[in-house]
Amino acid sequence: MPTLVNAETDEREALLSFLAAQRGGLRRAVHGLTEEQAAGTPSVSALSLTVLIKHAARCERFWIADNLMGRGADNGRDGNDWADEYRLTEGDTLAAWLETYEQVAAETEKAVRSLPDLEVDFPLPVAPWFPPNSRRSARWVLLHLIQEGARHAGHADIIRESIDGKTAFELVDEVAAAEAPAA
Repeated sequence: MPTLVNAETDEREALLSFLAAQRGGLRRAVHGLTEEQAAGTPSVSALSLTVLIKHAARCERFWIADNLMGRGADNGRDGNDWADEYRLTEGDTLAAWLETYEQVAAETEKAVRSLPDLEVDFPLPVAPWFPPNSRRSARWVLLHLIQEGARHAGHADIIRESIDGKTAFELVDEVAAAEAPAA
């Protein structure tokens, strides 16, 4: 447990806090790396740290904006480019995906806080891996995103340690020091 999530008494705020903690784990994994290091694949995984952040941002937008909020698939996907989510494509940079991830986080928090409750639901999109005519709630989406974020943050920890030996705990300290006000 590299960070301790604040104690919340409101379920919505608790879920958003846990989701933010997982996003933080992914962002810390790239702290201090160059574009080249973040794009590298130093472990047996084919995924780089930049790709993990790209996937997390696109996945969160897919679940929150496209599905929960019903804004449709205005996410830059044409439906046939799923493989592009798991590799770097022309123009993909760590800096750009970190900025997108920040925007997605703000969109998610605004959207979730605008809901009357977490029981709001929506139909799952038509896909071979989803049961037909199924629905999911906002609560389910947040729990799913926390689960996905945790898996990817752990994966990012392994990739980062393969790059330069830095662990999640060391990166927590480095980021805290970098963000501390100058004395």
